[in-house]
Amino acid sequence: MGILYSEPICQAAYNDDIHQVHQLVKEDDKNLNVQDEIYGDTPIIAACRSGSLKTVKYLLHQNADVSVRNKKERTCLHYVAKRRFSFLDYLMIIILMPILLIGYLIMIEKQKAHVSLMKSVLSSKVEVDAVDYKGNTALHYACQSKSHQIIPLLLEKNADISIKNKNDESPMDVAERLNFRKVIAMLKKK
Repeated sequence: MGILYSEPICQAAYNDDIHQVHQLVKEDDKNLNVQDEIYGDTPIIAACRSGSLKTVKYLLHQNADVSVRNKKERTCLHYVAKRRFSFLDYLMIIILMPILLIGYLIMIEKQKAHVSLMKSVLSSKVEVDAVDYKGNTALHYACQSKSHQIIPLLLEKNADISIKNKNDESPMDVAERLNFRKVIAMLKKK
């Protein structure tokens, strides 16, 4: 089902309804950075939560404010870094894997879209080292998710590997606790 927003533009962004987003921005440019009453999400945060690449690109082109934080003190970058395959994604991949490796191809396409989403957000003026209410940066979440393709992008933008969250863990500590050897190696190169 997903998230239900009180702001129509946030719901449209979350649902990747770019035509509705465009219409609502055209009607009132204040809609571009409006915050939902329940979560505090802006349209760009909602689009990043659902992985809506087209909508994110459109909102960035319209100069959506990427520094706005929601009620959990997260920016849109946090949600891109937190993105994982959904249960339905995994189910579809597993079911279609034996059929001409269609499941594998779907997985590769979803990973490419995730990388494109991260590159788009990082091309904006987003604060790479913004911390949320748990003290986590995007790099903390990327390390938790074992995002081999996302971590290098954050490191290229000089994400700080020494920031400690409220559990007194740096991104390296997270990778070591979870025993993600490849992630540890990436962080050590930094």
